[in-house]
Amino acid sequence: MTEYNGYVSDETIEGADSGLLAGRTVAVKDNISTEGVPTTCGSAMLEDYVPPYDATVVERLKDAGATIPGKTNMDEFGMGTTTETSAFGAVENPAAEGRVPGGSSGGSAAVVAAGDADLALGSDTGGSIRCPAAFCGVVGIKPTYGLVSRYGLIAYANSLEQIGPIAPSVESAAELLDVIAGPDEHDATTQEAPGADGSYAAAADGDVDGLSIGVPTELLDGADEAVVETFWDAMDDLEAQGASYHEVDLPSVEHAVEAYYVIAMSEASSNLARFDGVRYGQSGGYDGNWNESFANAREEGFGEEVKRRILLGTYALSAGYHDKYYKKAQDARAWVKQDFDEALEDADVLASPTMPVPPMKRGESLDDPLTMYLADANTTPVNLANLPAISVPAGETDDGLPVGLQLVGPAFGEHEIIRAGSALA
Repeated sequence: MTEYNGYVSDETIEGADSGLLAGRTVAVKDNISTEGVPTTCGSAMLEDYVPPYDATVVERLKDAGATIPGKTNMDEFGMGTTTETSAFGAVENPAAEGRVPGGSSGGSAAVVAAGDADLALGSDTGGSIRCPAAFCGVVGIKPTYGLVSRYGLIAYANSLEQIGPIAPSVESAAELLDVIAGPDEHDATTQEAPGADGSYAAAADGDVDGLSIGVPTELLDGADEAVVETFWDAMDDLEAQGASYHEVDLPSVEHAVEAYYVIAMSEASSNLARFDGVRYGQSGGYDGNWNESFANAREEGFGEEVKRRILLGTYALSAGYHDKYYKKAQDARAWVKQDFDEALEDADVLASPTMPVPPMKRGESLDDPLTMYLADANTTPVNLANLPAISVPAGETDDGLPVGLQLVGPAFGEHEIIRAGSALA
């Protein structure tokens, strides 16, 4: 394991002798099950957990000949934007010393940025692939919900999350997507991409001549000035290659962050109830009082950010507050999806900065969780709408900090966002 703390474990898993990924290493985020190899979710609660089976994506990696060099560090149970909430220590950003690598898949992005893995898998619930890809200067794809199996992914928020690739280039990310995408009998939410034509890697031809790009002005408002400047430089580059862009409106995104966190925290509260020291997780001891044992297991096993989200999610689902918070959040979600669908009627893809700020200094946001939540303003709406998105390097600020450009496509429009992104990376 390297000095930037990108790996939780470095136990190697060998794949088949041949296949599309033969000779390449693919690191795997530590919330994706690997048979016989610890899978901790970055939590003390699962420090000793060893899954008895492989996630579907891991089986597909092995069948394609990939070597898994280790499990990557992450925000505990995927809850964070900086990969500083891991029970196994924070991750350093190899592309920007002293800065966070983004989260929650920060370890996966870091090992790719450092060259310690050719490719990596992350998971994206509200931007957890795209954020670290942007902060580390690499490429990350959040697929359409249902394109990639979630079987073997330890759940944070089932209706929002997807597994996806992180890579140095759009083409190599698309090659990894070719391997992991497709229906799975173990996951009823998966389906064949409607109207899919050819491989995703083949779409990475850089041809954006005639491409129509919508730019949601709401996703630029309030963004860091250096980020906005770098974004427009990248848009000018796309225009020079034959694309055109125009402004579009997404009024609902003003409420996307709060809707996202109500839904995500509510689902997390339900999902994490199983970690009670009996079914899963470390024991809380037992002296005849079950409630105390349960409370001890969760007090000792969960970190502060996870506890915060469980409490907020439980509150949002409680009697008397369900309609006030959770139901309204679901209504807002439908509004967000409608806005995206309407904007994409007049554009092939939508573009925005991936993150409204450059990588933060380590430790900067730990005492201010609201600031951390608001940093997800550009990524969370895409998960609410269940659409595909890619983050590609847009350039750097004047002080050398990576900036990502996000491209959003229609449902199962991975070919469109890969083609557009490959013109830049």
